[in-house]
Amino acid sequence: MLLTSAGMGGSMILILVVWGAFLYFFMMRPQKKEQKRVAAMLASLEVGDVVVTTSGFYGVLIDITDEDVIVEFGSNRNCRIPMKKSAIQEVEKQN
Repeated sequence: MLLTSAGMGGSMILILVVWGAFLYFFMMRPQKKEQKRVAAMLASLEVGDVVVTTSGFYGVLIDITDEDVIVEFGSNRNCRIPMKKSAIQEVEKQN
């Protein structure tokens, strides 16, 4: 059986479409979902929340601005450090 160039071109397009769908569903879609989760978490920050930074430090939010936060570390209340919101990895809401 001879394969024509038109038949090979059609199968090549099909392979590219399948590969593109694979990339979207297994790589791009989960990344966008995680970005939305992080954005929602950062938008819900409130003063008094306990946070974990990307470097693993636990602290309490003292002040929040558009892009920055001030986090108090330790129990002596003298260690207050301003940092970017993007440095917050987890939030534990205060009850």
